[in-house]
Amino acid sequence: MAVYGYARVSTRDQTLASQEAQLRAAACTKIYAEKVSGAWGDRPELAKLLKRLDQGDVLIVTRLDRLARSTRDLLNILDAVGKAGAGFKSLGDAWANTTTPHGRLMLTVLGGLAEFERELIIARTGEGRTRAKARGVKFGRPAALTPHQRREAMQRLANGEAQADVARSFNVSQATISRLAAPSPFEASVVAA
Repeated sequence: MAVYGYARVSTRDQTLASQEAQLRAAACTKIYAEKVSGAWGDRPELAKLLKRLDQGDVLIVTRLDRLARSTRDLLNILDAVGKAGAGFKSLGDAWANTTTPHGRLMLTVLGGLAEFERELIIARTGEGRTRAKARGVKFGRPAALTPHQRREAMQRLANGEAQADVARSFNVSQATISRLAAPSPFEASVVAA
């Protein structure tokens, strides 16, 4: 069983000394430290630490915000810790301690709340999209060509002009013109019937 510490500050100007001192006082045998924003998904020292964790090991941080940038990020990290068979402890947040039954309960509740929040966000987003569509809002990329330009391009293609030449004249890719020339799935099914 090994006890590992993780320390992080957001900018190069900040110092890790205080966190490292607290982690050493908590009996961490090795401390992984880095100076990188928590918003970055790529935290190489944290990734090394998570790969090193083994059955019975414990990961300690001084505060939760040093480890994770959001509840979802925290739960993902704790899931990786749990899958390694290791425990987790936050010195500044006594309830965040998977080495005790009470801590595991608190983190389970937190996970349930985060999942509930995610479901609410998905539902609200879906309702908002439905209302926007009802108001006539179009989603997706704007059309590269206006209806008039599409008709003109189709006419030029019908007259035998090369797709590349038509595309250059409208300053669009040849693929855009090629899609104009191809029958739509609806037209193809009508022809097949």
